[in-house]
Amino acid sequence: MKKSNKYSYIQGKQITDVDTGTRFYDFQGSRLPSVTTILSATKNQQFLKDWKVKVGEANAERIKNLSSKRGTSMHKFLESHIQGVGYDDLTGIGQEAKPMAQKIIEVGLTPVSEYYGSEVMLHYPGLYAGSTDLVCLHNDLETIVDFKQANRPKREEWIEDYFIQIAAYAMAHDAYYGSSIEQGVIMVCTPDLYYQEFKVSGAELRSWKHKFLKRLDMYHELKFDEKERAKVDSNKLLEEFERDTSNDPFKGTDIEGKD
Repeated sequence: MKKSNKYSYIQGKQITDVDTGTRFYDFQGSRLPSVTTILSATKNQQFLKDWKVKVGEANAERIKNLSSKRGTSMHKFLESHIQGVGYDDLTGIGQEAKPMAQKIIEVGLTPVSEYYGSEVMLHYPGLYAGSTDLVCLHNDLETIVDFKQANRPKREEWIEDYFIQIAAYAMAHDAYYGSSIEQGVIMVCTPDLYYQEFKVSGAELRSWKHKFLKRLDMYHELKFDEKERAKVDSNKLLEEFERDTSNDPFKGTDIEGKD
């Protein structure tokens, strides 16, 4: 996999609020909420609450922490492979994550001919920011890739926020770098090395962008009063996006209307 310098990425600063644990990014003096912060604040938490009741609060916290550490280690293996630098993690979690990363390398990254950036910080000026795992040419399509670890195989209906997340990154990349990201790919691996891949492009990718803009608007309604909201005005962007799709032949189809 070769490195392409087609895009010159700028680096923001990641900030975690010590009181709330929420993540923000500072880009050129502008503090922007992360995509994960926006999705977490606007997510229906009932499923998570029910799961915590089912497995117990302490056990839920243990599972969450283990998954987080395993995912971090897996990402580090993948980042090192893509950038061509040596890396190993001899801890128990690291040795569990290593074959998961290798599975993604062997299967998921095979169609990638070149990459533009790994662990890329992206932002939509004035609105939001985030970090995506890989921006690359995948099967000759400019693509945003996100790597995910999972404790068990996923169904599409369980991972709506994954699709929304990748659409948000694509929109930010296009807005700042003048690109035309054509595809999002989510690569998932479980500890027993079951690999899954979810792709989104075309009208479906546009639909997920629309869903993210609605969540962003909801976030600003929750977090800001009208005076503050006018400064970021995600509602205006949402209205413009909806107006642009008024003559979209896919509007009104099952793909466009899925919630």
